Amino acid sequence: MSAQTAPFAVLTDIAQRSRAMAAGLPEQEEAVQLWNGIGFVLAGERYVAPMGEVTEILHVPRFTHIPGVRPFMLGAANVRGRLLPLVDLAHYFELPRSTRGFRDRRVLVVEQGDVFSGLVVDSVAGMQYFTVDSFVAEPGAVPASVQPFVHGGYVRNEETWKVFSTVELLDDERFLDVAQW
Repeated sequence: MSAQTAPFAVLTDIAQRSRAMAAGLPEQEEAVQLWNGIGFVLAGERYVAPMGEVTEILHVPRFTHIPGVRPFMLGAANVRGRLLPLVDLAHYFELPRSTRGFRDRRVLVVEQGDVFSGLVVDSVAGMQYFTVDSFVAEPGAVPASVQPFVHGGYVRNEETWKVFSTVELLDDERFLDVAQW
């Protein structure tokens, strides 16, 4: 062997042994597409609002009752210098009140255009993730008053989370008309 071919032969030998001993790449698994939203409970039923529709989650803040409004309007609260109207969502939909105390309830803050509102719900379950293929068009029994705002659902662990559109709720004339005549 000449002095010049010896280093090349050594490198070739190393390359061949490396290929022979190398483990294969891990098997490529198909990525699962996920849908996510903010989960909440209303009258014992699980709902989820699409991500991006809820801007903030709060404990129910101190609020002032407003005279001359419909009963579902709890009042208004000052949240960081902004006036936040608070709507009791169960009362709005004429659903039975949860057994949870007022301290356990949470507020989903929603904002769309000029409408800024707080939706008081029984509890919040945080961010929820669902596989896109677990979507069902008919999520089961939905109270008639809530049906116009529910668009399908996602099933996880044999439990259906109904997709609730806060955007459509904020567009509803009845929701916007809080004055009691």
